[in-house]
Amino acid sequence: MSFDYLAAFPFPTAELPRRLRALLSPEGLSPEAKVVVAARQDLGRGTPRRERLQMVTAIVPNGYSAPLASLRETGSAVLANSTPFGDVEGGDADYTPSLSGHDYVVAAWGDASFYGYHLAEKVWMMMGLTPRCLGGEDQRLIYDDLSVPELGVAEGRVSTSYEGGLEHDVVWAINNARLRQYLWQRDACVARVFHYEILLDKSPALTALMGGAKHLELSPGATWFEADLREHLGGLLLQVWATVVAVGSERCPPVSADGLVWPGHGAMTADEANAQIDLKFVHLDDRFLERYEQNPIYDMTPFRHPDGHWLVDPSYRHQWSFTSCERIGRNMIRVPMRELYKPKPDEEIVHAHRHALDPQIVARLDQAEEHIAAKTQRVLDAFLDMADALVALGGRHGLTEAAIELTKISRLDLRAEGWSPYPQLAKLAAVAPLAMSQQAFLARCKSLHEFWQVLPNGYLKRLAAKAGLTKKEFEGKGSLKLLQVLLNIVEALNKDHEGAEALAANAPPTGWDARNDGLTVLFVLYDLRIADAHDASEYLNRLKELGVDIASLHEGYGRALDVVFDKVVIAFERVTKALETLSLR
Repeated sequence: MSFDYLAAFPFPTAELPRRLRALLSPEGLSPEAKVVVAARQDLGRGTPRRERLQMVTAIVPNGYSAPLASLRETGSAVLANSTPFGDVEGGDADYTPSLSGHDYVVAAWGDASFYGYHLAEKVWMMMGLTPRCLGGEDQRLIYDDLSVPELGVAEGRVSTSYEGGLEHDVVWAINNARLRQYLWQRDACVARVFHYEILLDKSPALTALMGGAKHLELSPGATWFEADLREHLGGLLLQVWATVVAVGSERCPPVSADGLVWPGHGAMTADEANAQIDLKFVHLDDRFLERYEQNPIYDMTPFRHPDGHWLVDPSYRHQWSFTSCERIGRNMIRVPMRELYKPKPDEEIVHAHRHALDPQIVARLDQAEEHIAAKTQRVLDAFLDMADALVALGGRHGLTEAAIELTKISRLDLRAEGWSPYPQLAKLAAVAPLAMSQQAFLARCKSLHEFWQVLPNGYLKRLAAKAGLTKKEFEGKGSLKLLQVLLNIVEALNKDHEGAEALAANAPPTGWDARNDGLTVLFVLYDLRIADAHDASEYLNRLKELGVDIASLHEGYGRALDVVFDKVVIAFERVTKALETLSLR
């Protein structure tokens, strides 16, 4: 790959279009880069500027000292553009699609009307990739390496069509490090086989290049490309057909956790970490967890240790796991260095390193401040206690439901398995940084509202009916308003020191349908649940009712979320206390 295609292309450097410059340039060694290995694009769609690209990539042997002669597929950018005749039995036994005899990265077929694309079998099978499909309008294939896991190693659209114009652009890309490893194993290179055209404005440099002619051949004697420049629609149309060796078999630098410099500890290797006897702790920003929370292939369920502290240990299919990741303060994770370097992909340790906190920052933070997992546990406990109180009062009046029928959550399962059977709890306890976005805040409020809305309306209606409400009076009321009705009735009875039997009255007490300030937060949640789909500003003003400093929200919504969780607990506890007081009297 010593040949300099960019320098050899006979065109004014300053006038060379950006995409053509990239097509003529070799790929770098960045391990995270995505290499485009197939494309069919109308880049100027919807604009006066005409720009089109069609490309496939061939796998060619290493060792070319001169540029590879242009392959014939530059004109079509497909392996085949028709199907065999099929009129003789066995006549197509040797049918082997290729790019002028070379292997390919993406199999592309097209007949000028319809086009189909798939990653080559040799590529995905040698890399050990597993495909998944996105449907609907997108129609994409994504290939993952689930052994690591590494998601999106390769991806691209599977089809398009052409009728007066290209229906959808097609772009296939593959991870640079994985592609180069594949090429290294095969002792090969990747060559771009493409046709590119663009309508350029007439500049002084290009006018001088044309020399008064209306058509200029740019590639006399060249073997690796053909190109011409001609007048067209008031501009100059540049067309290029070329084969450019662009990706070699030199491998990308490997990702390694050895030698990472950890704040407060210096450089560390796996051997040094494993040799530690005295625990040395690393503190991480808990946004380290977002990568694992946001992808269901990982297990990331918070766990409360019997001694009261919380662990959050991301893991992958029992193949590897972080261990002893303890929540400290509102947004920190503390983990022993030795545990951090226990067997797992180096990429995961490097990911943790990106979130390491300087000890001076850690010293300034309140390590006793309540974190989101503990807040979620308090919400859960208060909700289950409220359900128990509803069941106890209902039992005094002939209702037979058990608490689990109201909450769909078993205390026995919680004691035996923690939160694992209930993914909605981990969703509530997801990372909530102080700089939380408005969208994330609204989504969490919606989840919190949905969490307690499992209370069945039917049970609350029957309990309200015991208090003397007619069907007409509670018709159309949801669980929130029914809960408010019950709280109003029960608090009125408690105020008069009535007993549980007094609930069964011919008529409810005065004010049974009044707004109860004790449930304000639940009504705010009810409104916020749809705020993310509308203008949120009018709904966010309701946070003032909860004591949220609206002026500080520009810094983030983390503190506002703390207030909401705390107020929800207080609301549930108020209902529970009122119900228990009446039931026990």
